[in-house]
Amino acid sequence: MPQPLKTAYTVENIYALPDGQRAELIDGQMYMMAPPNANHQKISWKLHQEIGNYISSKGGNCEVYAAPFAVFLNEDDINYVEPDISVICDINKMNEKGCNGAPDWIIEIVSPSSQQMDYGIKLFKYRTAKVREYWIVNPLKQTVTVYDFEYEKETKQYSFDDTISVCIYADLKINIANLLS
Repeated sequence: MPQPLKTAYTVENIYALPDGQRAELIDGQMYMMAPPNANHQKISWKLHQEIGNYISSKGGNCEVYAAPFAVFLNEDDINYVEPDISVICDINKMNEKGCNGAPDWIIEIVSPSSQQMDYGIKLFKYRTAKVREYWIVNPLKQTVTVYDFEYEKETKQYSFDDTISVCIYADLKINIANLLS
């Protein structure tokens, strides 16, 4: 897991990082981010494409963004995350810097160094920020954990071979294995 730096930081510190260096900020603690590997990027791109195509085909008003994309989770200056995929349905949350407030759906793709962050710190933060749905995609275990925060339904775990129903879109079903084949 990325280790937090010990000082209290703000979004200003994030923007002051050298080019190419990425970090997230949770409750004033900065967590440095390692660059994603090729498999991570492939999964992210395929999911982004699938969700974007679905929204376009339905004439929906939601927008899908892939990292790096700024999410000012609590609309303050001490919480800044870059989810792998963010779906935002309230366009009023958007400005030129990113999303101010909780996206409707967040997908994080786990790397060995981010597991504790994605399954622990971000899980709690996303739930309390009122994200409606949160997926944790684990390429090493080939699993997807789905949290439906909006209706507080049970957490479900799927394999990449399963067809997963999206909570915020009743008629969208995603099979990760099919996307990657």
